[in-house]
Amino acid sequence: MKKIELDTTISDLLNDYEGMKEILISINPKFKKLNNPILRRTLAKIATVKQAAIIGGMEPIELLNKLRVAVGQEIEGSVESIEKIVEEKEPNWINLPVDKELNANEILDANKNPLAEVRKALKELNSNILKINSDFCPEPLIDELRKNGYNIYCKEQKSGNFVTYIKK
Repeated sequence: MKKIELDTTISDLLNDYEGMKEILISINPKFKKLNNPILRRTLAKIATVKQAAIIGGMEPIELLNKLRVAVGQEIEGSVESIEKIVEEKEPNWINLPVDKELNANEILDANKNPLAEVRKALKELNSNILKINSDFCPEPLIDELRKNGYNIYCKEQKSGNFVTYIKK
């Protein structure tokens, strides 16, 4: 088996290690979303260990080491903080009118593909903002959309929920 790294995809973990879904869920209850078969077939293919850690509100190195311990691999010697995707300063454009609002948790609970739902909503936008509410930072989604030229700002609310703004 290959050594688990920060850029290892969740899909590779699930395919390479028997019982990995249960291991991930035992490490962090937010990973229960992996019970959604659509999520496993779609976002798990692009989400990395680093991104999953951020979704789970963990330091990436912490998740990496817990996964390595679970499968009998050597842990990383130093604990380093990896910068999260959540930006410090709010851009002015988030004050534009919101064209559409989605709830990522409801999309996942309905066993729908979040990336497909967001792309569909983005096609319907006039020229303003898509707002996504979730109980996690949707880093894999953010990375995919940034690669396609979208402006994105994600912030954590005091309640532990996240609001992600996407602008064409």
